[in-house]
Amino acid sequence: MKTTQENIFSSKTLTYFLQLSETMNYTQAAQILGITQPALTQQIKKLERTVGTNLFYSVGKKLKMSDAGYIMLKATHQIYDILNQATDEIQTTTSSTNGEINLGILASIETKVFEKFALQLYKENPDLVINFHMLTRKEIWESLENNKIDLAIMYLPDESIKNWKPYSSQKIISDDLWLIHHNEKNAGKKKIKLKDANDRGWVVYPAEYYLSIAIKEIFKNNMVDAPKVQARFTMPEQILNFAVHAGLNTALPKSYLLNVDLDKLREKGLYTAELEPNVDFDLEFVYRKNKNEIPRIGRFLDKFNAYLEEKDYISRLTEKDE
Repeated sequence: MKTTQENIFSSKTLTYFLQLSETMNYTQAAQILGITQPALTQQIKKLERTVGTNLFYSVGKKLKMSDAGYIMLKATHQIYDILNQATDEIQTTTSSTNGEINLGILASIETKVFEKFALQLYKENPDLVINFHMLTRKEIWESLENNKIDLAIMYLPDESIKNWKPYSSQKIISDDLWLIHHNEKNAGKKKIKLKDANDRGWVVYPAEYYLSIAIKEIFKNNMVDAPKVQARFTMPEQILNFAVHAGLNTALPKSYLLNVDLDKLREKGLYTAELEPNVDFDLEFVYRKNKNEIPRIGRFLDKFNAYLEEKDYISRLTEKDE
């Protein structure tokens, strides 16, 4: 006969519970998990019978978490923290030149520098596998929490993250947003005020992306109407191309635009300028504390630092491909 602990922790019970607690929607959770909704419902009901109370309840069409559910959620996170810590401790005994490193990269970030570094590292250590995962901000934090990625490459500060205690970060470069506009009267200006950047519709990143939220916040905080969004794309080159051909404004990271032929943009009637006030942020590595003590992770970070000491990030970003 199974014990209570075996009933709670058997199979994918906690995974199912966590996914439902994140989406608060049985249909969405089942789709993400790749199972049917009845199968998910059955597992949650089984867990509730084991603990002796409801973990979720419905108010109209909305799913809510009960007090018992919050207790279970806290305990589940603690369990995952213990398992993640144990995994990291075990991996501290592994080789620095073997195994895999999983990078979670914010989908809106230009990856040229990291691709070149990965290639150099591969030539030195062909037994070290580096995996690139292009993720949304939400996916990055979920992957860090569940130990699915070793290092995140993302923009900070991120006001949506309330608990920084389990994480450390390492700055890569400071960056900011440049306005891309079609107003020939402002072509010679180095800085353009927010109200003057709003003379036509914009093309931007998806609403949940870091830079879209940053743009929305800077307009809101300065009491200027937010730009009218006409289209959204996930990659900066898609956004720029649409802005060119649709006659729309946008704002993209300076680090990306330094790798773009700005003279050709001007020929097409597009101009660049800093926003006033500006939207600035840092590109950083983010990882669970002590993750850098794992030999291959620590070596990766040391090698990357040395890579930028030899030639800085902007120089590597703008250099011609060989």
